[in-house]
Amino acid sequence: MSTTEITAADVKALRERTGAAMMDCKSALSEAGGDAEKAVELLRVKGQASAEKRSGRSTSEGVISSYVHATGKIGVLVEVQCETDFVARNDDFLDFAREIALHVAASAPRYVSADEVPADEEAAERQVFERKAVEEGKPENVRERIVEGQLAKWRKEIALLDQVHVNADKHESKTIETLRAEAAARTGENIRIARFARFEVGAED
Repeated sequence: MSTTEITAADVKALRERTGAAMMDCKSALSEAGGDAEKAVELLRVKGQASAEKRSGRSTSEGVISSYVHATGKIGVLVEVQCETDFVARNDDFLDFAREIALHVAASAPRYVSADEVPADEEAAERQVFERKAVEEGKPENVRERIVEGQLAKWRKEIALLDQVHVNADKHESKTIETLRAEAAARTGENIRIARFARFEVGAED
């Protein structure tokens, strides 16, 4: 049986689609017998495994990136961490940090991740959705599912990592967490969005 030929164009297309390294793309295509969809899945699984290993590593380097809207009325500071000064000075890493600052300015998240949402705040929101479900006469056996769906939507509205980047066309409607994981895969380092501050003229805290 002849071996499927893997062309440079195939490898390049897969790299552009996944952000994985050239050699990883070539290996995945070979393992998948040239099937691009299978290769994407292989890279995704391997990437998740690598990300899991990276996630526990210390992030003592990084940058503070800023964005000020053209009107001068909205400004953002965001701290994005990595493992080494080499990556902290890398253009790809700096671009990622700037993209996060721009997104925070446009979408106004309140927390980095859903894990940071205070339990009492989530409980209060749950009560609101539960009352709404009762008032709308939703059947009791589906209320919990409806409430959970509304809570998931609410978390995406306030948690940065769960949000789709505001520039959806440029970033293929990927979430901030997906973009973070891809940046980590490209650099080979643990990348962490540590914190952010958003300022808007006239807005109350």
